Amino acid sequence: MAKELKDIAYGDGLDGRLIDLYVPDGDGPWPLVIWSRGSGWLADSGRDDAEVVARRLNPRGFAVAGLAIRSSAQTVFPGQLRDIEEAIRHLRTHSTSYGLDPDRIGMFGESSGGWAAALTALTVDGIRAAVPVYPPTDLLSMDEQMLPGTLQEFTRFPGSPYGHDDPESAESRLLGGPLQERPELARSASPVTYVGEDAPPFLILHGKADRIVPYGQGELFYEALAKAGADVELITLPHADHGPWNDFLTDPTVKRDAFTVSSREGKETEARPCDPTWDTVVDFFHRHL
Repeated sequence: MAKELKDIAYGDGLDGRLIDLYVPDGDGPWPLVIWSRGSGWLADSGRDDAEVVARRLNPRGFAVAGLAIRSSAQTVFPGQLRDIEEAIRHLRTHSTSYGLDPDRIGMFGESSGGWAAALTALTVDGIRAAVPVYPPTDLLSMDEQMLPGTLQEFTRFPGSPYGHDDPESAESRLLGGPLQERPELARSASPVTYVGEDAPPFLILHGKADRIVPYGQGELFYEALAKAGADVELITLPHADHGPWNDFLTDPTVKRDAFTVSSREGKETEARPCDPTWDTVVDFFHRHL
């Protein structure tokens, strides 16, 4: 039975800056996977589904931290990144009492939580690996990558009738104003900006039928990492939309016709069929943490 520590406050503990920690039985110290659930930056609900992740990873020797960061209504970028940095400092500072290995930390998240995972892995020292699932990675190019007809579907999302570039879109709210009027800040908030030769290993999962965060976001991120010589794998699910994220690893219908490409030190493999499962994620973290 894993040990559960809920509502751990980091920073001043206000505005939802909380961690739920799930630690395997035994002495440790355990490698840590930090999970963040997506919300379009509109809610401080990053801890959601951390228990799902922990049920899969705790028995395989990983501690899991569900991380909540402030929403765009509570702070604008880079406030979210500052929250992540503060949370990681807290976990490292108290690693002995929590039973964690402060030198073996990886990131995992979906949608805006995948954005958090990718951005953290590229900007925070000592993050050893990341698994972003359908992450926004280049905010300025999202609308141009949308599938035909899908921009109109944003009418079902409050404040986003014209897509990601709209002044009231989730991305604009993250930046504190219209996305396209803040290109420098948008680039600062885009994980692809920080890709370099020191990038840690990445496992990216993205659906080609994604109507919210276009597949091109995962693809361009993979290409940038591969060009930089990083150890990176992109698993493409041709029939998958924008979640549910767990179905990417469990639902045969969603995973149908999945294929993978990978690159290491600039040498890319040919595309090949694959069947992504939880073992895919666990094995990735075992190799790199």
